[in-house]
Amino acid sequence: MRRCLATLLAATLLAGCAAQSAFREGQDLVLRGQAQEGMAKLQEAMSLDPRSVEYRLAFRRARERAVALALEEAQRQLAQGKPDGAEQQAKRALAIDGSNDAALNLLRYVDQQRRQDARLRGADEAWRRGDAAAAGTAVRAVLLESPNQAKALALKREIDEKSAKPAPEGQLTAAFRKPITIEFRDVPLRTVFEVISRTSGLNFVFDKDVRADQKTTIYLRNTTVESAIQLVLLTNQLEQRVLDGNSILIYPNTPAKLKDYQPLTVRAFYLANADAKTVANTIKTILKTRDVVIDEKLNAVVVRDSPEAIRLAEKLVAVHDLPEPEVMLEVEVLEVKRSRLLDLGVRWPEQVALTPLPLSTGAALTLADLRNLNSSAVGASVGPLTINARKQDTDANILANPRIRARNREKAKILIGERVPNITTTSTSTGFVSESVTYVDVGLKLDVEPIVYPDGEVVLKMSLEVSNLVSQVQTKSGTLAYQIGTRTATSVLRVRDGETQVLAGLISDEDRRNANKVPGLGEMPVIGRLFGSQADDNIKTEIVLSITPRVLRNIPRREASELEFDSGTESNLGQRAGSLSAAPVSTPAAASQSSVPTIVALQWQGPSQVRSGQTFPLQLRLQSTQPLNSAQFVLGFDPQFLQVVGVVEGEFLQQGGASALVTSRVDARGQIAISATRNTGPGASGTGTLATVNFRAVGQAGSSGSVQVLTATPASDGQWVNVALPLPHSLTVVP
Repeated sequence: MRRCLATLLAATLLAGCAAQSAFREGQDLVLRGQAQEGMAKLQEAMSLDPRSVEYRLAFRRARERAVALALEEAQRQLAQGKPDGAEQQAKRALAIDGSNDAALNLLRYVDQQRRQDARLRGADEAWRRGDAAAAGTAVRAVLLESPNQAKALALKREIDEKSAKPAPEGQLTAAFRKPITIEFRDVPLRTVFEVISRTSGLNFVFDKDVRADQKTTIYLRNTTVESAIQLVLLTNQLEQRVLDGNSILIYPNTPAKLKDYQPLTVRAFYLANADAKTVANTIKTILKTRDVVIDEKLNAVVVRDSPEAIRLAEKLVAVHDLPEPEVMLEVEVLEVKRSRLLDLGVRWPEQVALTPLPLSTGAALTLADLRNLNSSAVGASVGPLTINARKQDTDANILANPRIRARNREKAKILIGERVPNITTTSTSTGFVSESVTYVDVGLKLDVEPIVYPDGEVVLKMSLEVSNLVSQVQTKSGTLAYQIGTRTATSVLRVRDGETQVLAGLISDEDRRNANKVPGLGEMPVIGRLFGSQADDNIKTEIVLSITPRVLRNIPRREASELEFDSGTESNLGQRAGSLSAAPVSTPAAASQSSVPTIVALQWQGPSQVRSGQTFPLQLRLQSTQPLNSAQFVLGFDPQFLQVVGVVEGEFLQQGGASALVTSRVDARGQIAISATRNTGPGASGTGTLATVNFRAVGQAGSSGSVQVLTATPASDGQWVNVALPLPHSLTVVP
């Protein structure tokens, strides 16, 4: 029996040693950043010692740390445009903690983004084919899931702007885009519109308050009918409304006439993050919109205004309706307390008390009795002789490691301690006595207000208070009160995401010396300890606070095109002409009415496979049997797949030693506007390179994209010619 007990005891000791070794090794691995390996070791320690609470807590912390690292890497991959890497890290987090909501939400978000990207690609292809209905349906499906999806909003605005013009495939569009040259000086408006009507075939109807005999001056060469009409209206304080596919109403640009003729649109904005009152106030201030209704219950804003104002309101809502940043604050508070006590020496009796003994008869002592006192009639009382030889060392570490999640600019509070009751007694003149209890927070109190900046830095407005009970104070009525010692620190810190800031130095140092000596003898240098006792008490307490902010969600960075947009003039919202989206488009209807039957063919010349990060040229070649003097093109590409390095002019318009001017403009939405003009000599014909665009591939290996010609307007002696647009040039990124 004894042998069995000894064997069992030895096995238990060995298991405890093995568990402790695995525990220490696991903690070291976690501290080195190898969270998963550390979890395995901690789980081994738990299996060897299942009753250890310390092992279980360490395992949970390691698991949370591993999940946090995986989610942090997933967010980084997602910010870099790598959804596959983000999905892999989210699945890794779920393998550690299968019920983690953040990982599940991240997987849902990646899946949603893929569906939206597929729908947007389909919508873009449909829009380029001219199928506005299919493109609008796909875009609306994306916006139902994500109202602030930037690409979907940009494509929707483009569809709305072009679809707002009546009969996009009909006579009005073709007439609007006809080239025209007009030069008039001080002529009536009626004359200008008659010339435009004869040139374009459009009908103009004038409001009764329009002064048709009003004089105007205009000089325009090689422009479009649409631009000519808009410039005439703008310079004469007039406005237009398209009545049908062939007729336009002209009316004065006055508030009364705008109320009568300007169409209005009602749009409801359901806000997910922004406050409805703030957004409504912004719309009223910026757009001067009066018809704005706020639904506080649904957090929605309903706006009634012109289509141009509604489109601007969409952009303002997209800028405001952003999720609030959130930050996880990892706080570690350590209170280090050290006490040293040395009590050494001999404590002699401090006093001798002499007391007369009572009489045997029991009567009280009289002054006569005091004259007869002797040694046998006086009692003596002497204190004890005490030898002190005590040394006491105390070390205490009090650790608190709370974690709290806080929103941007909202205060988070942490209290670790006790609520001490403080009883107050109140008495009245009638003798009624009542007691009331108030509670005082004693312990560690931490107030933190984070301010998260878009660059990932966090400002922490922090207030730390550490308090403890010093002593109890009893009043005359018997009520107890408490004396509380307090140490407070207030600071404002600016730290980076994941940076640990340590706040230390809250030190309380008490040094007490208490000596009890025999006068004279206790002051002797060596043997003085035999005639006295001395107690040295030293207590030192220090508070160390470390805080680490981890940004869980920040404000997404927006493109410059989304943060800055044209808002028209003070009296007219929107954009009249000159934008990239308003560039003339070669359509079959326009081609059929062109005065020059020449066919211009375009083709791409460049690689079909590139490597990620590689810079490569893509040439746009042109073939024409008619001499051309100028050409304007708009190219489209995916900015997340390609980046423009530069545009170089070709040799086509430089034939015969002539000079040519090629200008380009890159739009943030993934469009390039190229304008080429031959400065000297007659037009150029034949085959050659119009321009070379140098791209850099930024997509991942295995991804694919394309570059396509969106619009093309080559001109010969001021007349536009028909053009055959090439198919999109497909590109694939290879490893």
